[in-house]
Amino acid sequence: MGFDYNKKLNNFSKSLRKQMTREEKHLWYDFLKELPVTVYRQKILGDYIVDFYCASAKLVIEIDGSQHYEEDNELRDLQRDNYLNSLGLTVLRYSNRDVNERFKDVCNDICKYLNI
Repeated sequence: MGFDYNKKLNNFSKSLRKQMTREEKHLWYDFLKELPVTVYRQKILGDYIVDFYCASAKLVIEIDGSQHYEEDNELRDLQRDNYLNSLGLTVLRYSNRDVNERFKDVCNDICKYLNI
């Protein structure tokens, strides 16, 4: 299923793919890239760019750095999650710390959601 997206974000999305955070790179290269389902990086959905998106599972995976825990950003993330949920998508959020310290648990959680 295709979603409308803001074409003005194309260049920014490409830039984010080239400049992934250390945690995003770790999750992508050491896990998501090898899954038996297609996962996109820095995918534009509406007016948002999500870290990872699996269309077949209607799943968005977000890796949150420390800025996400500031009050204004928490509200923006809630609004974003509500929008994505309204599209029938599930959002799984993990902190950078989760990826760095509990990588296997993060991977197992994603596999559990994907039933693989």
